[in-house]
Amino acid sequence: MSKLNETVRLLREIPATLKLTTWIDQLKRKIVPGNNKSVPHPFWVIVDKEVSDHVRSWRFIVLLFLILLTCFGSLYTSLSSIGETVKANEPNDMFFFLKLFTLSDGTLPPFHVFIGFLGPLLGISLGFDAINSEQTHGTLSRIMAQPIHRDYLINAKFIGALTVISILFFTLGFLVMGLGLIIIGIPPTAEEFLRIISFIVLSIFYVAFWLNLAILLSIRFRQAATSALTAIGVWLFFTIFYQLIVNMVAKAMMPAQPLNPQAAAQYQEFVINLFRIVPSQLFSDATTTLLMPSVRSLGPLTMEQVYGAIPSPLPFSQSLLLVWPQVTGLIAATVVCFALSYYLFMKQEIRS
Repeated sequence: MSKLNETVRLLREIPATLKLTTWIDQLKRKIVPGNNKSVPHPFWVIVDKEVSDHVRSWRFIVLLFLILLTCFGSLYTSLSSIGETVKANEPNDMFFFLKLFTLSDGTLPPFHVFIGFLGPLLGISLGFDAINSEQTHGTLSRIMAQPIHRDYLINAKFIGALTVISILFFTLGFLVMGLGLIIIGIPPTAEEFLRIISFIVLSIFYVAFWLNLAILLSIRFRQAATSALTAIGVWLFFTIFYQLIVNMVAKAMMPAQPLNPQAAAQYQEFVINLFRIVPSQLFSDATTTLLMPSVRSLGPLTMEQVYGAIPSPLPFSQSLLLVWPQVTGLIAATVVCFALSYYLFMKQEIRS
């Protein structure tokens, strides 16, 4: 009992920061049986290796250059449009700083549209050869021959790529905020900062879905080219052809006779729900609501709902509640893709 009391007393004397550092270090390291020395945990060794491979690869460097180029291009167009907005009687806008991410002069799309377009390509490029490249080079059987749990590999593949994506998106977000602060000289409010951070986190979830889809295809197909072409085909289908199909179906199902307001609202809601099956539509709806507080609804409204409504921006909590179904849908799609990848990889036969 005295030893226990002494241990508790010593723990209380350790600063909280040191406790947290020690806890994180214990997660990343393990004690070798029969030896007092600690070695890096195998899982974190694989994660560090994956992060290093991604950062040093040419495909990541090319995509990083494209994203940076579009980022600065969209920032330039938004800054040129902000001057016109100030002249047009909106100098006292409550959410002036958010226009850095949403405004455009028509030459280039705004920042959040570029993320919605280039984000899937980033996720696909980081995951399309996650497993089949190891099989092609014959390193998968060598890794599995080591005293390493099989799930360490698939989890580390995802965590390593997600770490790179998270660092990149947070860096881009703070870079845009920093340059905007320097140029326009107006700091963001606390609510604007929360909205921007929420947008960055949502972008990470969106790209994580395409990353998990690419990893799933890399497990399903043995050739990296096949998995890459399949992932790009799925992305093109949901980005271009799915909208054409839904428009054709909606046009064919449109009744000939005029509808009453309630039936027309139900028909529009049905068409909108068909579009919301696509992850890109969920991301577009969520980012538009988060970065534009004036958006009060994502579906058709009846005259009874519009009558008496005060045209004012929504607070951050209400915008978050409005996009919560879209956020839940993106997270659920990401989890489903990862669960399928995990199941297929754990059941996969690995031969030398």
